[in-house]
This record gives sequence, C-alpha cells and structure tokens, in this order.
Amino acid sequence: MNLKDLSTSALRKRRRELVRDTPPIEQVMRGTLIETYKRCGRSNCRCVDGPGHGPKHYLSVSQPGGRPHRNYLRNADFGRVAQFINNLHDLRDALDEICAINTELVRRHEDLG
Repeated sequence: MNLKDLSTSALRKRRRELVRDTPPIEQVMRGTLIETYKRCGRSNCRCVDGPGHGPKHYLSVSQPGGRPHRNYLRNADFGRVAQFINNLHDLRDALDEICAINTELVRRHEDLG
C-alpha cells in the first residue's frame, strides 16, 4: 500500500486501526524457539532408528550487548511463548507502519493529532 495514494482521513483511520489491533504490550517476548530431539545412547532404545526423544523446546534469547541464553520450555508453555514472540513481530510491524503514516502526515503538513 502506497501511503501517498491515501487521503489524510484514510491515513488517520488506518493508524487508529493499527493502534486498536496491536497486542497488549505486556504480552510480547523476544526470542527464537528451538525444537530438538535427543538420542539417549541405549542401543536397544527406539530412538536409535528414529528421530530421537522429544520434541524438546528451548527459548533462545539474545539481549542487546549480551550473549544468547537458552532456556528449556515445558511443552505446556510452548504455545503461549510462541504467541508472545509473534506478538512482538506484529507490534514491530504495526509501529513501522504507524511511523510511516506519521511521516506522511508531516510531509503533507497535516496535524499529527
């Protein structure tokens, strides 16, 4: 969507929609989900010929200026953590679009309110 093609009222309407649809700020999380399967080493175990035991899930988090940390996730927490990570991506996308809309409004010398 080219913002220059939209009317000022359409830009403001889109901005309101973005704000309304953003996920709650307390439901965001940085990180990457990792799924692994492990072999136990017993020669008579089913994991010898299969993918291994699992899946086991881990959350890898890199904080600015720090090294990545990997935390084990219980299977019961996997879906919720995945949603929080997706929420962060959605929030970033919405913020990028809101910034672009505000920049276009400034370019048009329109009121930002």
